[in-house]
Amino acid sequence: MPTPRSSPWVTVTQLKKLLVGESQCEWASWFMAHYQRAPDEYVPSDFDTAQYNMNHTALMRVVRARLEGDGYEVFSEGQNDFRLLGRTGAYLVGRPDFVAIRDTTGLIVDAKTGQPRDSDSTQVQLYMWAVPRALSEYAGISFSGQVAYQTHSVDIPGSSIDDSFNTNFGSLIQRVIATEPAMRIPSSSECRFCNITKTNCEQRIDGQTPEANTTAF
Repeated sequence: MPTPRSSPWVTVTQLKKLLVGESQCEWASWFMAHYQRAPDEYVPSDFDTAQYNMNHTALMRVVRARLEGDGYEVFSEGQNDFRLLGRTGAYLVGRPDFVAIRDTTGLIVDAKTGQPRDSDSTQVQLYMWAVPRALSEYAGISFSGQVAYQTHSVDIPGSSIDDSFNTNFGSLIQRVIATEPAMRIPSSSECRFCNITKTNCEQRIDGQTPEANTTAF
């Protein structure tokens, strides 16, 4: 049985797809924020973790060498873990791939080996918002961001953390940490990539996307 958390625990990766509409079911993030699960309470995945880790590690080496060549002091992965405690008692947690510092400016970089998605940039924006608030050593640093793919990079200006971003992010996280469950939108496409079992989500839809019916028109 899932165990209620003492305080909501929200990860950056839970929010990024919801913010840009790549995912619609806010309930899944609400559930993960409010409950801990045992290992056997996750839907088994056929994702090739070993291959992903090899590709990601190789790309990380390339990105780190580039950043150091550009004169940055570079901090990676575990050095960048943060837990940001909000006024509500909820936590926002994350781990940027790279936090790079040069004088009084900073660059937050995430390395991605898959196909580019809008949520990749949103993930970096969330890090740009959270890191100077969560890690005291970066207070006062002016951050920009970057998503590093295998063939190119996408730059994210610091000005993208504007009123619109703050409003959309703030509204979403309030729904995810609220006592009342967030909106649930089950569908074959949503549930296909969700690791919450049918035992914990009775509305889960298992199976592949149904084939299209045919008619004369």
